[in-house]
Amino acid sequence: MHRRLTAALMSAGALALSLVFTSPALAQAKSAETPVCAKCHEESHTSIALTAHGARNDASGRLCQACHGDATEHLKDPTKIGMTNRFAKKLPGDDKSQICLACHDGHRQLTFWDSGKHRKNDVACNDCHNIHGKPGNPSVSPFVTTQRTLQYETCNTCHKNIRSQINRTSHHPIVEGKVACSDCHNPHGALSHAMVKNESVNQLCIDCHGDKRGPFIWEHAPVEENCLSCHNAHGSNHAKLLNEKVPNLCQDCHDWSRHPGTFYGGNNSFAPGTQNTRFLARSCVNCHQAIHGSNAPGNRGKFFTR
Repeated sequence: MHRRLTAALMSAGALALSLVFTSPALAQAKSAETPVCAKCHEESHTSIALTAHGARNDASGRLCQACHGDATEHLKDPTKIGMTNRFAKKLPGDDKSQICLACHDGHRQLTFWDSGKHRKNDVACNDCHNIHGKPGNPSVSPFVTTQRTLQYETCNTCHKNIRSQINRTSHHPIVEGKVACSDCHNPHGALSHAMVKNESVNQLCIDCHGDKRGPFIWEHAPVEENCLSCHNAHGSNHAKLLNEKVPNLCQDCHDWSRHPGTFYGGNNSFAPGTQNTRFLARSCVNCHQAIHGSNAPGNRGKFFTR
């Protein structure tokens, strides 16, 4: 029993001594892997060290040079021989993007980069991304908290008209961080209109709004054609993201047929001496509730009534 205890204590002591004497070696090995660029550019090295890019770096700064160019002459005398800024604002976007595409060209999200609107408008990768992890760098991981910079804030630096729309009363929860721009659009290029991630707007909307998918026996033609005929996808001052308030929206198409037979104009509604109650507490969808399509038999389905 005593021999076993003695042996166990000796093994534990030997293990502790080995850790003590090997820790400097481990530290030295770790320092040997620190890129030579970090001696001067410590902040840039620290910001990228724990990322996927930093994990591929080595003592010679191979990854740093892959993006920033050959540093051989610069290392000889850093104070006199500077590095060319390959990401300067004055340079063409294509030149800057080609640096990133040298590694990322095979990514499936970049299949249609050359035909996308961003590339055609001289937008470079570093206009949206910053691999050193500075604020404004959009992440591909899900947004589960609004403490991080949300993706829409990066997009709105250029798309300022969309910023005003998503701040309207009725809007998709983009500002709240529950919906991201890339949920509907592929910023890296697509063949579809506005670079949406489906072949058509309707197919895109149906991904979330499955109850509007159909098929229906009685189909509403504007609904089948384009959801944007009635809705503004980013936001509206009218309920349910409508382009205008009902019944005005419906009267863009149904301006004379059936009831009420006359247009809801100012001359027969609130104008002095011609007051009409048809504008008050009235809505087409009070009766025509199945406005996106109906499977009800007879006239109930034909006129989308409840």
